[in-house]
Amino acid sequence: MQITQNTLIFALIVIDVLIIITILMQQREGGLSTVFGGEGQVYRSKRGLARGLHYFTILLAVIFVGLSVAVLFVK
Repeated sequence: MQITQNTLIFALIVIDVLIIITILMQQREGGLSTVFGGEGQVYRSKRGLARGLHYFTILLAVIFVGLSVAVLFVK
């Protein structure tokens, strides 16, 4: 059990680092200021690499949640 738990925790740390890297690689957008009328830009869909990074970040987040739940059940 200890080896399995250590492996899951190591995988969780790797996923954490990958999530941080992919978030930092994404293009900066308006954030919450656009919700309250801070900018008058028109919404544009993500294309190319930005779209791939967006979906990859979502995939990593789902894996992160799954690994977190798995670590809880292995204990």
